[in-house]
Amino acid sequence: MTRPWFLVLLLTVWGCADGGRGDRLVVTGSSTVAPLMGEIGKRFESEHPGVRVDVQTGGSSRGIADVRGGLADLGMASRAPKQGEDDLRFFTIARDGVCLFVHSDNPVGALTDDQIVAIYTGRVRDWGDVGGAAAPITVVNKAEGRATLEVLLGYFGLDSRAIRADVVVGDNEQAVKTVAADPNAIGYVSIGTAEYSASRGVPIRLLPAGGVEASTETLADGTFPIARPLNLVTREEPAGLARELIDYARSPAVHDLVRELYFVPIR
Repeated sequence: MTRPWFLVLLLTVWGCADGGRGDRLVVTGSSTVAPLMGEIGKRFESEHPGVRVDVQTGGSSRGIADVRGGLADLGMASRAPKQGEDDLRFFTIARDGVCLFVHSDNPVGALTDDQIVAIYTGRVRDWGDVGGAAAPITVVNKAEGRATLEVLLGYFGLDSRAIRADVVVGDNEQAVKTVAADPNAIGYVSIGTAEYSASRGVPIRLLPAGGVEASTETLADGTFPIARPLNLVTREEPAGLARELIDYARSPAVHDLVRELYFVPIR
């Protein structure tokens, strides 16, 4: 017998609140966390026949909104919890950092914090003013709602309205492609993403922050200053498959995947 529409809807809502949509988990949010969760999801599926983990990007703000709205079982957020998010539960699965980076042909090897602020606020517009060859600087910024932007603003004490960008990008891949295609560009991105891309021949170079090299090693030893947690987020205390996936993503069983993507495993 066909169930009444309201009963079908109620069962759907119950399924989401219970930690999954039957044998499918929807995970949305941060483009930094997404590649890692994609690999973790594949391994989780291989150990749980019949289960599907659907990972979608869109930024940390999307992950938060989708979890709150019941559109996703898990959100991905590449930042710490913010004020006003006490209704949510955050589960750290790895650590990452945010680094500035330039094209590998750019002779500038380092910038001070003041120089970076001057570039991003439009007070310095030419590489010749910061020790490079005379050429206009292409400032690449992240779109609103991206956690990488929020982390950068917090570290440098900037307001997003003060930034004067030439190009606005969404996910990490867009940022890397934009800088790799423009020898005069500067951008910022996840250290994991930048190291991964550079190791595969993408023409970019990571810049130090506060005099500390941007690398997985300096993240791991705690010396790199622009660090952040990579989190999974739920609206309620997770149960069922959602709980299993969170525990799995936080376990030593996936530390090899965390390192392969140039993030730092949690202890």
